Amino acid sequence: MVISMAEYKLGEIEMKFAELIWENEPIPSGELAFLSLKELNWKRTTTYTVLKRLCDKGIFKNEKGMVSSLVSKQLFQAKQSEEFVEGTFGGSLPDFVAAFVSQKKLSEEEIEELKRIIEGK
Repeated sequence: MVISMAEYKLGEIEMKFAELIWENEPIPSGELAFLSLKELNWKRTTTYTVLKRLCDKGIFKNEKGMVSSLVSKQLFQAKQSEEFVEGTFGGSLPDFVAAFVSQKKLSEEEIEELKRIIEGK
């Protein structure tokens, strides 16, 4: 399923809820409501309202009372990162990396990992 870039934007509370689903999927919707009460202090109605919103965005599905993802957490984060680099740095990954490392010293391990990633592409 292809979803629009705008649908990769979640508010803080939606993101916490999405994390809860990704960590426990597949999960029965009733169990998700209980978990949401325990972890987020949400009423059942709030859980189902936010779940419907995220299902409408095409990120999750609720079929026959079983909730699971249509978009993996990894793909979701990749798309969010892509949007950020596109919107903030005009799509320039080198500009993003330059800005990032100007504020944070990379360890030798991080540098080597980045080299492996780049060489693998």
